[in-house]
Amino acid sequence: MVPDTSDKNTVHEAVRDRYADIAKTGSSCCSGSSCCGPAGTADVISAELGYSEEDLALAPEGANLGLGCGNPQAIADLRPGEAVLDLGAGGGFDCFLAARAVGPTGRVIGVDMTPEMVLRARENARKAQFDNVEFRLGEIEHLPVADASVDVIISNCVINLSPDKSAVFRDAYRVLRPGGRLAVSDVVATAELPEEWRMDMSLLSGCISGAAQIDELADIMRGAGFVGVRIEPKEGSRDFIRRWQPGTKLEDYVVSANIRATKA
Repeated sequence: MVPDTSDKNTVHEAVRDRYADIAKTGSSCCSGSSCCGPAGTADVISAELGYSEEDLALAPEGANLGLGCGNPQAIADLRPGEAVLDLGAGGGFDCFLAARAVGPTGRVIGVDMTPEMVLRARENARKAQFDNVEFRLGEIEHLPVADASVDVIISNCVINLSPDKSAVFRDAYRVLRPGGRLAVSDVVATAELPEEWRMDMSLLSGCISGAAQIDELADIMRGAGFVGVRIEPKEGSRDFIRRWQPGTKLEDYVVSANIRATKA
């Protein structure tokens, strides 16, 4: 039976199941199969995505699962004292790096819809004694975060997994303070994806078939109220995207991008 990728609950269940398995095993799903990230060990993957050796050394053991398609830290311009929200926090890797950047006067909230990931991230925070980081269970379309309460939203290859991207950006706009910033690394489509890919739940939960085209994504973000929308494809990412699904020419259809915007 062909899965109904238009059903939001079906999509959420497939994504949740996939990342629950990753949380339990503590390893990326990227060894020989499609996923958010090239194949290899977590540190090798993250280095290729743009994280520095210092970043890798700062994160608690077990936080970096080798997931993602870029480095939102590099474009977020985080400042001491800011409140940061990470959409799809996983094991907490980006949250812990953000916590270092905003310092003890700042705070970081990580939201993830996978209970196993939230438990893993909380344990990582406890062991490493990160007092300014907390992790909440929730969907990125319906964030468990108060209105106008954060300065910056980051995310790494997660929004493409959502079956309702308009809801994601509307709620992101809601929780940002006026003048707040959005800094996201994500996969975008540069060509129309084959219909059979759109119907393949494993490709959707692997950060492929849920990718929106650049103009479509920009319209969604502006429709949510964001200004200064910038979506900058990274052509060099095609090198590692090629390894997500060998032999499919995936790199001709999707690319990683830096996505930025501001709440007016």
